[in-house]
Amino acid sequence: MADPKEVLSMCAATILVGKSTSTSLEQANSTASPWMQQVSERIGILIKDYQADDNENISHLLYKIGIAALDSFLQSNVTGPPLDWNSAEVVFPPDVSEDTRKLHSIRRTIIQDMSVDGESVYLLTPNVELLALAKCILNHPASIGSENVLGYRDFRWARVTVNFWHQKLLSENAASLQQIIYDDLDLLEKDLRNRDTEETPLRLVQRATIHTQHGFDHKARVDLQSATKMTGLEFQLTGRLGKRTKFQENELSQLVVLAKSKDRRGIHSARGTAMQSDGTNGTSQDATNKTTVPEDLDLNDDTLLESINFSKSILDSSTTKESDMSASLAALDPADQPTLEPLDSIILLAYASSITNTSPSDGLTREETLPYATRVLQGRSTNWQIYTQALLVRSRIEGYRSRTVERGVLQLQALVDQVIVETTPTALTAELNPPEIQVQDDSGTTSFLPKPKPSESAPAEERLAYIHQLASPTRWELEAELASRWVSLGGLRTALEIYERLQMWAEVALCWAANDREDKARKIIRRQLYTSVQSSAQGLQHTKPSVDDDDKIDLDDLTQERIPLPPDAPRLLCILGDMEKSPSAYEKAWEVSNHRYARAQRSLGKYYFGQGDLQKSDEAYVKSLKVNALNHNTWFSLGCVRLQTENWTGAVDAFGRAVQIEDTDAGSWSNMAAALIQLPSDVSINNGAEPPEPTEYDDEYPSTAPHQDPQKHMHSAFTALKRAAALNRDSYRIWQNLLNVAVKISPPPYTDIIIAQSRLIDLRGKTEGENCIDVE
Repeated sequence: MADPKEVLSMCAATILVGKSTSTSLEQANSTASPWMQQVSERIGILIKDYQADDNENISHLLYKIGIAALDSFLQSNVTGPPLDWNSAEVVFPPDVSEDTRKLHSIRRTIIQDMSVDGESVYLLTPNVELLALAKCILNHPASIGSENVLGYRDFRWARVTVNFWHQKLLSENAASLQQIIYDDLDLLEKDLRNRDTEETPLRLVQRATIHTQHGFDHKARVDLQSATKMTGLEFQLTGRLGKRTKFQENELSQLVVLAKSKDRRGIHSARGTAMQSDGTNGTSQDATNKTTVPEDLDLNDDTLLESINFSKSILDSSTTKESDMSASLAALDPADQPTLEPLDSIILLAYASSITNTSPSDGLTREETLPYATRVLQGRSTNWQIYTQALLVRSRIEGYRSRTVERGVLQLQALVDQVIVETTPTALTAELNPPEIQVQDDSGTTSFLPKPKPSESAPAEERLAYIHQLASPTRWELEAELASRWVSLGGLRTALEIYERLQMWAEVALCWAANDREDKARKIIRRQLYTSVQSSAQGLQHTKPSVDDDDKIDLDDLTQERIPLPPDAPRLLCILGDMEKSPSAYEKAWEVSNHRYARAQRSLGKYYFGQGDLQKSDEAYVKSLKVNALNHNTWFSLGCVRLQTENWTGAVDAFGRAVQIEDTDAGSWSNMAAALIQLPSDVSINNGAEPPEPTEYDDEYPSTAPHQDPQKHMHSAFTALKRAAALNRDSYRIWQNLLNVAVKISPPPYTDIIIAQSRLIDLRGKTEGENCIDVE
């Protein structure tokens, strides 16, 4: 791996950032356009300056610069260790890097330019210019080259990667950026299908991580299954006899993940691509026997054991056969399993992250996801960042159990301190970074645990090796998660201190609002958007907002709009609208975002629905969906509005789109059936919203009903209700509707009628008696 500083100091890199110039670039340097736009203009000019036969060379050079910038950004904000050089001095000309005012101004402009669809990047993102440089290079249409150029696939993957990290930095997923990411993934789909190399499972896991980020858990699991087959990983969630508590006498079945990696060596790391800057393919991170991992805190509970004490007995052959477990897994000692390959550990963690606990089709609770993280931790993963991610996953799960909540919070605090220590610059490079997210004392940065020695830590190459597959959170996201955990435990003051230090004013306001202090919450939000008329008259309109001044300010005096508004103004305005029940705040958020902030229209739709103005509610939801057509909840809400207005065709369309996005939502299937029943038989639905032919979900309730045109919508409603009943077996209303529709079909599907009536008796028999057999 080449030194990122050396790469970013090359002649071509200095030309791109405007530190050196040529005759053809003088015009681009002289413009007053934003910094990112200037970089994009210089890229285009630089590419044109190269001859056609040098296209491969310039693409390779731009790739190296873009990857070096992205890696440096992730090292300084996600993984550590701290950069030993100042990014501002490398990226900006001296007249900018040496002037604090200019530097803060240009960084603020970059953050403003990186807002997408009204969603903003964290205002105090350190070294944001590195991510901006990588995004400009890897997204420039002229830099990627044609498909015949060597390294085209790696460049396309790098473009997916930088856009994915940009998406992660936004407050919510942006629909337009999501579309760009998935367009590139579609172009790479053929490459993943046709190439079976050591790099392919890495790409599949990376794509699964992207799916999980965007809520496509089913797609993520499909990719993880493919990657599992390619790596040869064997694992199974099963039960073994053991004791969990110190006073337990009888051994009970305990959940455990048995896992074993395929015996292989030389698996390339995620950074071993054809266009790696040093010209090599990289090596596996477990090539050494020396393992350095973060601190794993003990549970120290008076009842629970530190780890499950499993029985020493081994499953016999008959039990193994019944459970479909391979002999190699059955022979494993659950308390002493072999160390997994790094990628196999990531796959287990990804399985845990892709499980949707609220979905009945998954049936996995937090109790069942914990063994995945435990397997990685007890196997002592050989990669620092993977082990850190496993500790984070476990702490999230333990935060919901009374016996483990203390260790969960302390472990999360330890991880936060570790990341802060490992990403906080030294005094030499800290001067130009935002001081608000640094915790300094006389000896440097404070932490819950002692700062590890260099020999006890891991180098940047190891930490970054699988970072795109792990998608670890940034330092401020970890701190915000810790604050949220303290809120759930009642530690409001501690949470507020964290949020205020991070200058996450929206979260500060929401904390106060959750504790019945909406007056203070409104002042905090208004202080970010408006200044006091009295202060403006005194020439203090640009005074930095302070929470300490909120009690001294009258709400009615905060009416002078700030110029410019903060990058997260659309979100702040929507929160203010929620508190004040003000549609004008939502409309202002819509205007500020240039009609791209979907949440503003969603909030308007909800507001008008509550007011009974269904026409305006419908229009607002439609506007929101034009910006973000993949929001399941918005389609569901629009369908409910159209049911109220008796727009049956529109309701079928809305619920049909909802189930296309999330086909495990029983409510959408049931409501679509209600709309289909009301449709006249001569109305056709040609937009793909009608339910498909019966699938495997209907096997449990086979239908004998033939297809008849006069009752085509009744049959479609019947199929939709069967799907809803399969997804939510405990809703008596769905079974009642299924029974009502079934008896209206000619000829009646008697098998389905019997099943529905039997289920109604099970659900309502004890409370309603014989009345539960009456068809309404």
